[in-house]
Amino acid sequence: MTALAIRQKLMIYLADADDSTVKAIYTLLKNDIKEAGTFKLTEEQRQILEEEHHLHITGQTKSYTREEAGQIIRGQRGF
Repeated sequence: MTALAIRQKLMIYLADADDSTVKAIYTLLKNDIKEAGTFKLTEEQRQILEEEHHLHITGQTKSYTREEAGQIIRGQRGF
């Protein structure tokens, strides 16, 4: 059985399952569910972000407001 078929069967099952069954399944999977929603950076990515943050707070790089960034993205303004 493919993963897609299993997902479909699980969705159908959970839609009609009683509350105690849904809670039991959630208890079994809650750690996986929480980890799926988290984002983990590699050490290299973290270092890049730290360097960029340092340049920003020391005024060595230009900052843009949300509106300015939107204009740049839409090509209505240069950066």
